[in-house]
Formats: sequence, structure tokens, C-alpha cells
Amino acid sequence: MDDLTPQQIVAELNRYIVGQAAAKRSVAVALRNRYRRRKLPDDIREEVLPKNIIMIGPTGVGKTEIARRLSRLANAPFIKVEVTKFSEVGYVGRDVDSIIRDLTEESVRLVKEEMQEELSEKIDLMVEEQILALLLPGTELAADDGAEAGISRSTRDKWREYLRSGKVEDRTVEISSEVSDTPMVEVFSNAGMEEMGFNFKSMFGNLFPRRTRRKTMTIKEARPILRQQAAQELVDMDEVVKEALHRVESNGIVFLDEIDKVTGGDERMGPHVSRQGVQRDLLPLVEGATVMSKYGSVRTHHVLFIAAGAFHGSSPSDLIPELQGRFPIRVELDSLSRDDFQSILSQPKNALTKQYTALMATEEVDLRFTEDGVAAVADYAFSANERHENIGARRLFTIMEKVLEDVAFLAPEDVASTVVVNQVFVDEHVGQLFKDRDLSRYIL
Repeated sequence: MDDLTPQQIVAELNRYIVGQAAAKRSVAVALRNRYRRRKLPDDIREEVLPKNIIMIGPTGVGKTEIARRLSRLANAPFIKVEVTKFSEVGYVGRDVDSIIRDLTEESVRLVKEEMQEELSEKIDLMVEEQILALLLPGTELAADDGAEAGISRSTRDKWREYLRSGKVEDRTVEISSEVSDTPMVEVFSNAGMEEMGFNFKSMFGNLFPRRTRRKTMTIKEARPILRQQAAQELVDMDEVVKEALHRVESNGIVFLDEIDKVTGGDERMGPHVSRQGVQRDLLPLVEGATVMSKYGSVRTHHVLFIAAGAFHGSSPSDLIPELQGRFPIRVELDSLSRDDFQSILSQPKNALTKQYTALMATEEVDLRFTEDGVAAVADYAFSANERHENIGARRLFTIMEKVLEDVAFLAPEDVASTVVVNQVFVDEHVGQLFKDRDLSRYIL
């Protein structure tokens, strides 16, 4: 990540996302500024705060995808939350501090997976030795000359070769797995109470010690369990937590979706009574606060917050002024055009046409999209968005499913080995739906 300049970051995003150059530039600069901040002297590094971004645009134009791809590019802890799930303190609903706790959990998962990958060879060797001990009991190494007791080394090496070649994967072995007797405790939580479940678990863990249970299964089934046990033994969780907390505090990214739904507008009564309260509760997180998690305290001062909303019936100015000031970068995303739809269908690395071609190839069906076929799908999607609700690029999923419904259902028995999706093919499958306006409202 450190080697990528803002222009290169945009180029990477272009591989998956069509258009929205302004938004890509903003997030690329925000990401690069993190690298620049790390190179600053200690006395000024702490003073450089992230410039949070608010994306304004209709649904389905790429707001979430930009943030998600950015986090994967930076290998940073990332969490997407819908702000409407949260409630002001004192009302039923989750409190906003749980956002940071969930982000910390994601960071721990990422770091743990990385450390397991680094120790993969050691884990594999440990699992191999455990399986050999199960297949050939009583083959412990003697302390004097290194020879096995009760069996020759050549026999053990031969079984090791069988194991590595996969010839004995169907052999059954008996393994031990831990069974916890800790009772399940369900907590109807309010603000700040999500951690109670973990506290109960730690308390009851001493009262109800874990016991082991013997299970008989094939080597193929036992291998993941043994790998998990070996990973727990080899991975230093203290180091995992230390690195995970550092990543959250320096590289964490929080995507606040549907931020426009908590603006409240002129509403003062009814079910939206806590909307501005959610904004006030979000303010400390965005400004910089310390949140307690089961892994320790987490500072949010350098977490990057990216908010997004359609703002159909409201505007960013409807947010409370303090929160507006914490999102200095505002980017408006454009509605997708007919040409954008055509590009989305064919250009990105994960384009829909490539996905469906790969899916049908598993059934030995050669699915081919012609240029006029792709253009026809794009035209129908664009027209459907104009005639009905504009849901952006998500409309392409609906059209493509209708176009390929028969192929997907009949494959592989009753479909040709080669299917060409051209304009005629598209018209045959969705053209009639567009002629019947009432029907198309429900189908498309």
C-alpha cells in the first residue's frame, strides 16, 4: 500500500468501479495522507487528523463499493454500518460505541488470519505429526537415538508420504475436541451492554471448566479441527490484540451508510424522535473519543469516517452543525448513464458478464455476450430506472437474471453447449415485460 500514489490508487479502483472520478480522488488522497502522516515527526503526527468524507448520491452508484474496495486495497479494518440501526442513548436500539467494538473485532480477525498464514508451515507440520500419531499410535521418538519405539522410521515416512499425497484422507481417526459447559446467557442489552455476554463467559468459565469429547471422523474432516487447535496453540493472542488495536486506531475505516435518514428534517414528533440524538452520539466518535472494548480501550481520533446518503428529501445542511464540521470533504456522485451501465457490464474485473460466463462454464455451457447484447441489457436497465424507482447499477442484476433465467434453469440438460446473448436474445426474454407497464413494475 505504501508504494501506491493517489493516481495509482484511483487506477486500482477503476478496475472494479466505473466513473465517479471525484469520489475516487477524494478517497485516494485520504488514504495516501495516512502514509504521509506515518512519516511525520512524533510531535506533529498526533496533530494530523483524518479528513472525513461524506458522499452524496442516489442509491446504486458505487458509494459503498468505493469504501469497501478502498479498505481491501489498504488491508485496513473496515466496517459498514447503517446508521438507522442505532438509537439515542435511552431508547431501544444499539448504541454507537458498538461500531468501534465491531471494528475492533474485525481488526482482530484480520490480524489473526495474517499470523495464521505466516505460521502456516508450522501449523501444517504440527497437524501432520498429530495425524501420524493417530494413525500410528505408540510411535513417540526415543530420547537416545531418535528412533521410534514400536515402529520403524521407514514405515512412518511411508505413511507420511501417503498423508501428503492424499491417499489416506478417507481413513477414520479419533480426535479430542473441547466442549464448554458454560451456560448460555442472553442479555437484553441497552447502551453499552454488548460486552456483558463476554463478562459472563469469562466468569462462568472458571466455574464450569472445559472438558474434552472424543469424536470419530475421517482425516479430511479432522484436518480443519486440528488446524484450528494448532493455530490456537501457536498464535500469540497478546500480539494479535496489540497489533489489531494499533491498526484500528491508525488505519480503521468506518462507512456510515444512510446518514441522510437521521437528519430528521423538520420532524419533531413521532417515531423519529431520536434522530438528532443519534447525530449527537456519533459526534464524539467522529471527533475522537476512547471506547472500551473487551480487548482494551480504543481511541478513534485517527479512524477515517466515510458517510454516505442519497439526501433525496434532505441535504447535508440538515445535519447538526457540529457533525457537518467533522466531514470537511463532500463529494457528489453522478447518476449512472446508459454508457456507464454498458461499461459496468463488461469492463470491471468482477463484471456481471464475466461472472455469469464463469458460472455457466461450470455446467459446460459456453455463454457468450455480444456487444449489441450488452448494449441491450444496459438500455433496458437504464429505461427501467427512468420509468420506475432509480436503483442505479442494482437494476442490472434484475435484468440479467431475467435474461438468463431459462439458461440457468435448464442447464446443463436442456440447453445448447453454446449460448449467444445478443440483442435478439435479450429482447425475447425481457422485451415483453417492458411493453406491459403494470407487469414491469413488479418484475423489473
